[in-house]
Amino acid sequence: MRADSQELEKEYALRFGDHAPYREAVWEILVHDYFQPLIGENRVILDLGSGWGEFINRIRASKRYAMDLNPEGARRIVPGITFLQQDCSERWNLEDGSLDVVFTSNFFEHLPTKEHLVRTLAEARRCLKPGGRLICLGPNMRYVGSAYWDFFDHHLALSHLSLTEALRMSDFEVGEVIPRFLPYTMADGRRPPLALVRLYLKLPWIWRWFGHQFLIVAVKP
Repeated sequence: MRADSQELEKEYALRFGDHAPYREAVWEILVHDYFQPLIGENRVILDLGSGWGEFINRIRASKRYAMDLNPEGARRIVPGITFLQQDCSERWNLEDGSLDVVFTSNFFEHLPTKEHLVRTLAEARRCLKPGGRLICLGPNMRYVGSAYWDFFDHHLALSHLSLTEALRMSDFEVGEVIPRFLPYTMADGRRPPLALVRLYLKLPWIWRWFGHQFLIVAVKP
């Protein structure tokens, strides 16, 4: 998989540059109220497709890695995080069994082919410790519908069912599957009050109406 780094920088700036502070505030809530309790403390974590570091800059961990092709990501992460600028479908510059958690958000749909996804999952499995978790957040094609294709760089149409199958074929054990988790998307300019974001996370019974992104937690046996 090849991509022009300047093109990646331009795409991200056009899509998110105008509301980066709001995105950062939302991720502060998501990490503090949901993902930090889910992941726990003192973990070795890789943020796969880390973008501008909204997740990895906020999660507390014993060791943090960020992987992205966009070189802007290296300038956005806070000190103490190791940035890996590389194609995720090629061998990762990490040792076997060196990670407790691989986290990825809104990334797999940008991979050009299913083969790239399969190779990426294989690398995640190689680098995770036994019992390590792959946490996947992304737009659910089943519920997003045609809006999935409103982004020029979306290639793979994935639902919670198709990704679950891919994970099992890659020898992961699939644990929690939430077909409807977060709404979709911040890229269209909608900015719900932050208090509403925090309340939403506390009311999982309403996710079935507003959630258009899946959350899947897979485990390396």
